[in-house]
Amino acid sequence: MKSILPTTRLCIFTLSLIVVLGACRKKETRPLAPPPAEVSVVPVVSERVQLTTELPGRINSVREAQVRARATGILLKRLFEEGSDVKAGQVLFEIDPAPLQASLNSAKASMAKTEAALKESKATVDRYRELVPINAISKQVYDQAVATLGQNEAELLAATAAVQTAELNLGYAQVSAPISGRIGKALVTEGALVSATEATQLALIRQLDPVYFDFTQSSTEVLRLRRALENGTLESVAPGEARVTLILEDGTVYRHEGKLLFSDISVDPTTGMIALRAEIPNPENLLMPGMFARAQIVEGINANALTIPQRTVARGAGGKSTVLIVNNENKVEPRAIEVERIMGDKVVVSKGLKAGESIIVEGSQKAPPGSMVKAVPFAPSPASDLETRSKPN
Repeated sequence: MKSILPTTRLCIFTLSLIVVLGACRKKETRPLAPPPAEVSVVPVVSERVQLTTELPGRINSVREAQVRARATGILLKRLFEEGSDVKAGQVLFEIDPAPLQASLNSAKASMAKTEAALKESKATVDRYRELVPINAISKQVYDQAVATLGQNEAELLAATAAVQTAELNLGYAQVSAPISGRIGKALVTEGALVSATEATQLALIRQLDPVYFDFTQSSTEVLRLRRALENGTLESVAPGEARVTLILEDGTVYRHEGKLLFSDISVDPTTGMIALRAEIPNPENLLMPGMFARAQIVEGINANALTIPQRTVARGAGGKSTVLIVNNENKVEPRAIEVERIMGDKVVVSKGLKAGESIIVEGSQKAPPGSMVKAVPFAPSPASDLETRSKPN
């Protein structure tokens, strides 16, 4: 009995050890629940923003004058430098004045002849006036002398007008600038025959400071803006604040702001667009007629606009815009939204979000919809912040 007891105790100890080791092994193989994924979020912000729109258009000169020949003759000289600034009244071309001077001399000779005939007829009438009462001449002869006097007076008026016309034509031999501005290339060269009858064009002058920027806007957009102003969604912009900023073809922003002048009172039936015009300062003559540009115009002010970063918006099926939010249960929830417009690196949301909701910026790849997440405030790195600022709006 004494020898059996230690053996039994050894067996019991061994079995107990096996049970304990098996329980530990089962406990070690039980899977642990993973921690919630960490995502970076930003809140939906309600802020006061100026709503702007970009519309394409072209630069046009405020004034444009065609320099044309008003006298017929051979062009002798060009008295300006092509592409330079000229003043109103500055002589630009000289036409051969010799034929015009000869016409003036002939007109003056005709006027002198008419003046002599008029002087003679006046003397005749004065003599006949004294002879008629004493019946030295007949009344018919006197009446003929008076009629001759009237005819000579009329001929003198015509001769005077002919002299004035000849003087004007001689003055037209020097072609002057009708307006101040920048003149282009000469359209004719020395030795060319120009005609007053055909009004030969010699050059073109444009005023380039300021310039007009002509563009169009759809009537549908104009109606939408008016309704927004009427129902109070937008605050109207004062006329003095209706400024226009140009974005040039190379993407740079033009340094001088312009002002909106008018909106056309009719809609083009073929395009459904309304014509708009802005006046832009151009002291450096950087803007040239025909140049393409885009205008940024402040349409109104939204006092409670909901804005989120543009990078958080994704395009879903059918082109719908969606974002991922972290709801009150700390779960990822997809949300369909309506984007009203894009403003630089932000978008203005009209439907689908409320102020203060958390939008996922980073970490959405490891947080599918419905999963639990840990939301932390988004902190952009200096490099990404610099890159965002460097992007053109």
